[in-house]
Amino acid sequence: MGTAPQAQSWDQPSRRRTARCALHVPINAIVLRSGIPDILPGRAVNLCEGGVGVVLAGELLPGEAVAVEILLPMAAELLHTRAVVKHCTKLFSGMEFVSLPPEQRAIIRNWTGTVASSAPTGQTENSSEPPENGKNGTAPRWRRPGGWAWLVILLTLALAALAWWWNWNRGWKELEAGINENEAARAPIHPQLQVSADVMQKLVKHRVDPEYPAAARSKNLRAVIVLDVVIGRDGSVLDVHARNGPEVLAQAAMEAMRWWRFEPYRVNGQPVTVVTTMAMEFNP
Repeated sequence: MGTAPQAQSWDQPSRRRTARCALHVPINAIVLRSGIPDILPGRAVNLCEGGVGVVLAGELLPGEAVAVEILLPMAAELLHTRAVVKHCTKLFSGMEFVSLPPEQRAIIRNWTGTVASSAPTGQTENSSEPPENGKNGTAPRWRRPGGWAWLVILLTLALAALAWWWNWNRGWKELEAGINENEAARAPIHPQLQVSADVMQKLVKHRVDPEYPAAARSKNLRAVIVLDVVIGRDGSVLDVHARNGPEVLAQAAMEAMRWWRFEPYRVNGQPVTVVTTMAMEFNP
């Protein structure tokens, strides 16, 4: 979407070379984290042939690759493409398309050009208000007597069709995600290198302390649980096993370790999968 400075409002006039127009429709952003697809629902606030501005129910990070699902009202079809997060502020994100089909790019280009050319003088390109009058100064069809009833019926049918399509498509996505997750769980993990705990402790960027289980509190259990941890090339925990300790404490330690994140361990500048040893202490 370009490298122009971020505007104070997503609905302000675009500073990009391609026209950007206001568009308020539902959108799904799917980001792969730790091998698991995370679906963030939200709404689009503006659109151009180069990218889209969105408000999501979760935060993204600059540089993250996401899959985007958005219904193009001008084409009455679902746009499904990949994008890269270029900038974000809290729940607002600006994304740049990286694999938009030529026919959908042409649809967006024609639509944004039509909106921009039809806007009155002095009106910003983001305005989406309908004209006051139709041809020859007559009121448009939707504002004539009796037109509201047809408008309500059409909107109801469109929303029902959109809801059906959205649920059907999401069901397929969840099914495919479950299949991919099961295949990934069955695939063997082969660490490339054994790394000491001292080295990996310096690469920790997100730590989660374990919760002391209520089942262990009645027995006043104390232990230091030693864990064998496999860390992927992206710094996520791929696998973890406890070497010792009571089962209830070992389970709590493994559950907390799965949420840890590390800086990738690199060999000759390339990230590699490593195995290391970590320890977690439990006191009532």
